Amino acid sequence: MAPKKHEEEENLKGTLYLVFALGAFIVITWAACFGLFLERF
Repeated sequence: MAPKKHEEEENLKGTLYLVFALGAFIVITWAACFGLFLERF
């Protein structure tokens, strides 16, 4: 039973990192587009 729980924890940790990476990518992309918008006007 214990190894399965450990495996699930590792899976959740990987999912958490993936969500953080995706969020950072979205924020960086948004900031770049916003900067481009500010430069044009």
